[in-house]
Amino acid sequence: MELPFDATWTSLALAALGTLCLGVSKTGFPGLAILNVLIMAELFGAKNSVGVILPLLVVCDFVVYPLFRHYASWKQIWPLVPVTLLAIVGASFLLDWLDDGSARRVIGVIILLMLALQLLREFKRDFLEHLPDSRLFRWFSCLLIGVSTMLANAAGPVFSLYALVHKMKKEDFLGVGARLFLLVNLFKIPFLGNLDLINAESLKLNLLLLPALLLGIFAGKGLVRHVPQRLFEILLYGFSAIAGARLLFF
Repeated sequence: MELPFDATWTSLALAALGTLCLGVSKTGFPGLAILNVLIMAELFGAKNSVGVILPLLVVCDFVVYPLFRHYASWKQIWPLVPVTLLAIVGASFLLDWLDDGSARRVIGVIILLMLALQLLREFKRDFLEHLPDSRLFRWFSCLLIGVSTMLANAAGPVFSLYALVHKMKKEDFLGVGARLFLLVNLFKIPFLGNLDLINAESLKLNLLLLPALLLGIFAGKGLVRHVPQRLFEILLYGFSAIAGARLLFF
């Protein structure tokens, strides 16, 4: 069997591990998606990895959305849409312009930024909750969501920070996030297709990785009950710092 991207069975197994992490992140530990970003960038190149990951994210979104569609409403999504989609369009031109080495460094910066936002959200929660939920903050959040999702498929921490400042209830957070990322990820497909980052090779790889993705999605809820949340978070912070530094400097 001929594997896409001249992959070996070892690299396919590692890609499956990354995809499993992506699936688990959707229903168990959200930050785990960072591992998938790193693994795919290491295996297939930074730019190719963006196109490999997106169809997997869309599958996740279609599986997860029905689970949370009773929470929140589309009315809560529309204020976020214009700036987010404009940011995606602008970031698509940047992605086209970047070579693979530059894209690798940009993804490294984004991972470290996402880590900083996660730490800010955890240790400065009281401060963040007192930030004003202003139009300017919403636009800035949408700009970061659009750029980070287009360049690295890594907008989750930005949305989490926005939700915290917006004082969303947990149910609204889940419902708004499910709707927003379903819309955003579908919107990105034509741009990555035009850049030839989604192509026959990447889709063949997606098909091979689909079982690992579905396993991760349905295993996530069970796994979260058996792994101490605090231990997981500490390990994830450390690994994210290493991952971002590796992409940026090595």
